[in-house]
Parts: sequence; C-alpha cells; structure tokens
Amino acid sequence: MRLSRYFLPTLKETPSEAQIASHRLMLRAGMIHQEAAGIYSWLPLGFKVLQNIEQIVREEQNRAGAIEMLMPTLQPAELWKESGRYEAYGKEMLRITDRHKREMLYGPTNEEMLTAIFRTYCRSYKELPKILYHTQWKFRDEVRPRFGVMRGREFLMKDAYSFDIDEAAARRSYNRMFIAYLNTFSRMGLQSVPMRAETGPIGGDLSHEFIILAETGESAVYCHKDLVDMPSPGLDVDFDGDLQALVDESTALYAATEDVHDEEAFMKVPEEKRLSARGIEVGQVFYFGTKYSEAMKATVTLKGGGEQAVHMGSYGVGVSRIAGAVIEASHDEDGIIWPMAIAPFKVGIINLRQGDTDTDAACDQAHQVLENAGAEPLYDDSENRAGAKFARMDMIGLPWQLIIGPRGLKDGVVELKERATGERQTLSLDAALNLLEKQCVRSE
Repeated sequence: MRLSRYFLPTLKETPSEAQIASHRLMLRAGMIHQEAAGIYSWLPLGFKVLQNIEQIVREEQNRAGAIEMLMPTLQPAELWKESGRYEAYGKEMLRITDRHKREMLYGPTNEEMLTAIFRTYCRSYKELPKILYHTQWKFRDEVRPRFGVMRGREFLMKDAYSFDIDEAAARRSYNRMFIAYLNTFSRMGLQSVPMRAETGPIGGDLSHEFIILAETGESAVYCHKDLVDMPSPGLDVDFDGDLQALVDESTALYAATEDVHDEEAFMKVPEEKRLSARGIEVGQVFYFGTKYSEAMKATVTLKGGGEQAVHMGSYGVGVSRIAGAVIEASHDEDGIIWPMAIAPFKVGIINLRQGDTDTDAACDQAHQVLENAGAEPLYDDSENRAGAKFARMDMIGLPWQLIIGPRGLKDGVVELKERATGERQTLSLDAALNLLEKQCVRSE
C-alpha cells in the first residue's frame, strides 16, 4: 500500500481527553475517531488491526471445535424476561422501543438469544455437545466511559456458548475454551495469566479471567510469578483428548482478581514469588450450569427417556479491547510496537529522497516484491522530510522499517530497522528483502 493512496490521519498533538497510552496513541496514529462518549469509528489502520485480531480468535475457536455463526445486535426483551435478567441487568443495558411498541435491547451479551436458538433446533442428547460462537458488536451503557477502547460503550466481542448433557461434559467444553484462549493470546504476542474471577451478571460459580499485566490495568491482580512466564499449550493440542492436566497446570498456582482475592491464601505463596500488579482483562470464561436452560426450558431427551436441562457455559474475548491492551503492554515514548501477528502492516518502506530516480525505483521494487510475498508493506512515498517519516513510522509501530536513500544506494546498501529493539542493519536491497520475506510472511 502506498501512503499517498491510503487514509492515515495522524495527529501531531495528543488530544487532551486521552489519559492512557493506548488512547493517546490510537488517536495520534489515526486508528480511531471518537463519535460520542465511548463510541468510535475504526479508521483503516485500526480496522486492519481489528481484523487481524479477529482472525486469530476465529482460527483458534475453530481449532478447538467451536462453530461460527452470527447473531444480530438487537434482541427482543422477552428473551431476557424469560431468564430473569431484563430488570436485574441494570442501567448498562440500552433498552429500545420500536415503532410497534415492542421492547428491544442492544445486546450486551447473547446467553438468552443463543439458548432460544438451541432449544428451537436441538432436542436430543445425540446432538450434544455443541459450542457455537460469533463475533459481534455489543453495547453496555457505561456510566463513565473512559480510556478509549479499553472502557467504551460499544465494543467488538467474540462470545461462544457451550451446551452439554451434564456438568462433567460441560467442564470438558470449559477446558477446550480455556486452552484455546491461552493459545489465542500467545499467538498475538501476549502473555495472558488465567485468574479466578467473579462471575458478575453472567452467573454461575466457575470463572476465569485472562489478564494481561500492565501498569495502567483497570484492576489489581495477585498471582504467583511463575505464571507470567508459563508457555502456552501450543497449537498441536489434541482438543478431543483430556485437557484437564493442561488446565490444572495453569491453575495450580495462586492467581486471582481483586474481586475474589484471598489474602490468607496469597500469603502462603513464597514471598519472592508473590506478584501484586495491575491487569487488563482480555477474555473471560464461565460455567453456569442450568441457569439459563432451566429458566428458558432448553432441554434434551435422554437415552433412557425423559428430559433434562442442558448445562451451559459462555466464553468472551474482547476483540476491540485487545487492540488497546496490546498497546498498553507494548509501546515506548516514540509510539506503538506491534507484535508481528496483528500489525496493520509488517514493513514500512521509507523513501528518503522522493523524486530521485534511483531511490524511487528501489522503493518501487521493494514495494512490489514484498506485496507479492504477502509481507504487507506500507510505502511512505510522501514529500515529507525524513525526520517526519521516521517519527510517523515509529508512532504507528510497524515491526520493520526498510530505509532507502540515494547515499546508501550509491554504496549498494539500504538500512533495515527492527521497531521492537531499535536494532539497525546495513545490507544489500536483495538481502534485506530476503530477510523481510522470512520474518514477515506468517506460517502456521
């Protein structure tokens, strides 16, 4: 992509309303534009990041055996009245009355809607287990939206729902999603720590939040330090096998959010291993048994006759929130540092002398080669000064910068900079392109 053809409205000054790094940098890098309090348009650069995050989430949900679908943003109020949550949910729910005086709501989550879909079509134990998911915009009318996409009112969420015959089977579905989440966040370059958590308005008595440690995290968290460096299970996990040992390994050490923190239990952790920090929630998993299925009569016939309410769980990933969480965990004073897997572009090509015949030709060649290889370059072919080009590339945080100018070309070399480390290499254009192809083209 040539910058001259792209839409990238970067800002020189930090907007006064931006209080944390992710909000500041997302506005300055031209990723988002505020439409109302807690509601944002995702501009092209931000939208590419959002799509990359969503695709990784989709791949790992599919790998774990979940089945994708799509539900609407608006829901009929009667479903929530069936479950008993319509009045209990509180003012965060945006309630709507349509022209026919029907009560509707802008969905904050989808337990009721998918339970109603399930009960309509699934009637036998033979149709279990099932895990269904979608990625859809949600709305929660936060009393004080802040921190950009970290605490917005409208947000993009992947939510999955499992249906099983009994508690033992439901916990196997819970384990599938638990392991899928560890792999999902690892692929994004994030170290997530699963922590015991409050179930809140979703309900049930078993829940884990997946937390990214960051100084600007919304809540206090407490855990054993070894969890921070624990590797993910890996993409070769057999999701049809017994995953309990893997879940036990990730939950054996102390880890809890402040809502369920047990100071006495935490004090039993060796002092040198105790970690008190701030954390950002990027996902949460719940098992809540028959809370919704009993209230909404979602039952299946049993092998020996009779009917039974299905056991359920739900599993959310904050797709839009992850974009902010990554920036909070990965930035410096110059701007964002994107992990390769979710970067909007992998390489920024910087032309140091726009209009110079040889420099333009070398940049055009690099742009074409990298595009053909699928390395997703962004070519800054603007007339701006070199310093402004460097500052913009650092701010938007692309993993690599390929710097091409007339002086280097006379000596047969270009410069390659890795954004995360700041390390620079001087090498031939062909060598630089070969290295970038190996580094930037994603392989499974």
